Amino acid sequence: MTTYRDRTTPCDELRPAQGALGGPRLAPATLMTLRWCLAVILVAMPAIAVAQETRSESIAAEQAEKARNLAPRTPHWGEALLLRFQQQLVEQPSGFYPYFASVYSGGGFTLGGGYRRFTGDRTQVSLAGLYSAKGYKSVEATGTSPGHLSGHLDLGGTASWRDATQVAYHGLGIGSPADIDTAFRMQQVVVGGDATVRLHRWVRLTAATAYEDYTLKDPTGDLVPVEDVFTPATAPGVGVDPAYLHVTASAAFDWRPAEDYARRGGLYRLTRHHYADRDDTYSFDRLDAEVVQHIPIVRENWVISLRGQLETTLDDEDQVPYFLLPSLGSGSTLRAYSSWRFRDRHAMLMSGEWRWIPNRRALDMAFFYDTGMVAPSLDAIALKRFVHDFGVGIRFHGPVQTPLRVEIARGSEGLHLVFAASAAF
Repeated sequence: MTTYRDRTTPCDELRPAQGALGGPRLAPATLMTLRWCLAVILVAMPAIAVAQETRSESIAAEQAEKARNLAPRTPHWGEALLLRFQQQLVEQPSGFYPYFASVYSGGGFTLGGGYRRFTGDRTQVSLAGLYSAKGYKSVEATGTSPGHLSGHLDLGGTASWRDATQVAYHGLGIGSPADIDTAFRMQQVVVGGDATVRLHRWVRLTAATAYEDYTLKDPTGDLVPVEDVFTPATAPGVGVDPAYLHVTASAAFDWRPAEDYARRGGLYRLTRHHYADRDDTYSFDRLDAEVVQHIPIVRENWVISLRGQLETTLDDEDQVPYFLLPSLGSGSTLRAYSSWRFRDRHAMLMSGEWRWIPNRRALDMAFFYDTGMVAPSLDAIALKRFVHDFGVGIRFHGPVQTPLRVEIARGSEGLHLVFAASAAF
C-alpha cells in the first residue's frame, strides 16, 4: 500500500495562521506593533485635548479683548478733512458752517461764515457774512421752506446788506478803454421774498419781489470816482441814488440733476425784470434768456457743455443807471476779462466747455471758450465785434455743488486767473 506525506505549497505559507475560532491569527510582530500604537494614542489623547482647550481659551480671550476695545475706524486725516468739507458745504447740517461765495463780482478772494438752523424737516433759517480782500462785505439773513403742496411749492425770503468798495466802470460799449481806473462804491439794502411752483419735476415758474435801495459813493483807495470822468451821457444815472421795487417772473425747463453741478441735462429759461423807481425817472424793464446743455460722452467720462445768454433792455427810451446795465467780464462770463469790463443796454454771451472727469465724486477739469458782445441796441450786435477768450480750469465739487473753481483764461487783454465758489454754468 502506498503511503502519501502531507505537502505544503508556497501559497500555504502566505496564508495567515488559523486561530482557535477559525479566524486569521496575527503574527506576533504585527500584534506587538498594534499594541504600541494603541498605547501611544492613549497617552497622547489627554495632551491633544489640553491643546485644543488651550487654543479655544486663547481665541475666546482675544475676542473678549477686541470686544472691550471696540471703536469706529479712524480715517486718515486727509479723508477726514474731505468728509468734513463735504458735510459742511454739501449736506448743510445745522450749526456754524464756512461760507464761500462772492460779495459782488470783482471783490477778490472772499471768506465768510454763517449759522444755520433747521426749524422743520426741510425749513431752515440762516445768518451769514462775507469779507473780501478788497474790503467788500455783506451780511445776509435768509429763510427757505421747500416742499409745500405735496412738493410743488417752495418759499423763500431774504434780507441783506452789502458794501462793494471798488466796482470798476470803463464806460459804455465793446470798445471801452481797458486802462481807465474809474470806479464807484455801491452800498445796497435788499428785502424780499420769492415763490417757486413746480408744475413738473422739470418745469418751474418763479415769482419774486424785493425792495432794493442803492447808495453810490466814491471808491476806496486811489481809484478815480466815476463822476470825475463821465457825464450822464456816458454814465447814465451818475450822481443819483435810486431805490426800486424789483419784480421778476421766470419760467424754466430744467432737467439738470443740480443747478450748481451737472454732467448731463439742460436748462431753458426766460426771466422778465421790472425795476420800478420811486419817482419813475429810472424805471426800466429787462428780459433775460438763457440756454444751457450738458452732453455726456462715454458714460459721463467726458462732457460737452454749452451755454447761450442774452440780456436785453426792452424799451430804448428807458433810462438804466450805469451800474445796473447788462455787462460782460467776470469769472462766469468772459473769463479772461476783469469784472464789469463791458457794459451797455444789451449783452450776448456764448460759452463752450470740454470737460473730463478724473474723479466723479470730487474733481473735474475742462478746456473752455467764451465769446460775447455788448451794444446800445440789438441791431448793433454783430458777430465781427465779439470778443473772445479760452483757457483751462479745475473744479472741486460735490454731488450738487461746486465750492471751488480755479481757471486761467487768455484774451486780447492778457491772462486772467479766476477763483470762484460756484460753477461757471
